[in-house]
Order: sequence, then C-alpha cells, then structure tokens
Amino acid sequence: MAASPKGNRKKSNGRKRKPEFLRSRNENRFGLTIVTIAIVIMVVAVGVHSYSLREKEQKYAARENELEQLIEQENARTDELKELETYTKTKKYAEEVAKDKLGLVYDNEIIFKETD
Repeated sequence: MAASPKGNRKKSNGRKRKPEFLRSRNENRFGLTIVTIAIVIMVVAVGVHSYSLREKEQKYAARENELEQLIEQENARTDELKELETYTKTKKYAEEVAKDKLGLVYDNEIIFKETD
C-alpha cells in the first residue's frame, strides 16, 4: 500500500491554509508596524526633550546677560574706588577732612559763622 499524497495532509477544519509567502508578508507587516511605532515614540520623546532644552537655553542666556551686566557694574564701581583711592592720597583731601571733621584751619584764615 502506497501512501497517497492526500493522506499525509492535516485536516484544515474548513479553513483554507495560507500559502507560506502570504504568512511571511503578514509577519513582516506586524514587525514593520512595531518598528514604526517605536520610531514614532522615540521621535516624540526627542522632540519633547529638545523643547525643554530650548527653554533651559533661554533661561541660561537670560542669566548670562544678567551676570554680564553685574560684571559691568562692578567694573565701574572698581574704577570709582580706584579714583577715590588716588583722591584720598592727595593734599586737597587731607585739607578737606581736617576742615570738615576736625575743625582745623590755617593760621591766616578767617572763618565766618552764620547766626540764626
């Protein structure tokens, strides 16, 4: 008895069996869909992260401008203090302090005081 080709086949329970090339296409579509969804999720995540980085960059740029203005103010103040330092070493400054704070005068000076 020779086995017939029909005897080796499994019963399909009323369904048609898909050929192998059609099954692989569906599997490829499913894999492609999964990969596409993963890529979309990654693009959205990168977009959100880049937006937050832009906000941080703007904050840092504003802070940098503020600090540069403070540096300019401090440099101007330093220049004023240097000018004051050189002025305090002059004879004119010493005379002003002696007159204003100590009430000293030269021997030949006449002082007029205001009456109420």
